[in-house]
Amino acid sequence: MADRLSSDHPSIRTVRATLSETTTGVRLEIPGEESDGFSVDELVRITIEGTERFAQIERALTGDELTIEGIYETAEGARDPREGTDILPDWCGDHTVRDGGSILIDIIEPGFAYGLRSPGETNYYDASEPPKSSLSDIANDIEES
Repeated sequence: MADRLSSDHPSIRTVRATLSETTTGVRLEIPGEESDGFSVDELVRITIEGTERFAQIERALTGDELTIEGIYETAEGARDPREGTDILPDWCGDHTVRDGGSILIDIIEPGFAYGLRSPGETNYYDASEPPKSSLSDIANDIEES
């Protein structure tokens, strides 16, 4: 059985993000001083309500902030938002988080796995490790063989 970690486990760092309304929905803004636990322009896993979802973390257009423009049920949706439905607006509505409000992002495995929760909530996560190699590394290994 996989190990389960609570959001208050000492191995999990929590970052406070701010919800911001956009013309097309909502996004999460991560302060620049908290960016060291995040991989920019990489597909990451985000656990919401016990279910693993997908997102891309991007640099903000100005400043040092990072943003999460949406969270999707599939990796394809996170890579190309036209291929999926952003579940972040509904989650925010269900948790009564409004524009300018706080959302907690738990860093489960830096650069790979995160969790999303409202302030005051405790979540539990399955311990996971990132793959040892990227898909491009695996493809290169196959071509060299």
